[in-house]
Amino acid sequence: MADGNQTIMEKAEARFVDKQKKNAERNKATAEYMSEAKARALKTARLRELRLAKEEADRVAEALNPTPKTKRVAKKAAATGVKT
Repeated sequence: MADGNQTIMEKAEARFVDKQKKNAERNKATAEYMSEAKARALKTARLRELRLAKEEADRVAEALNPTPKTKRVAKKAAATGVKT
């Protein structure tokens, strides 16, 4: 009977060790995921700030130096041979 208890204890310890390893791997994967998500959020925020700053600079430049609007040239129907 002592051998039976010993085997049960060994099996229980093996299961416990396996659960500990799986838990450690899960925690490591979660930490990596969270780290990548944080880095992605920081990069996105930085790029958004740069884009908004560029758009504001473009608006200011456009206000200071507006592009001249070209006048439309009316086509003459007679010159093209089209009858209306």
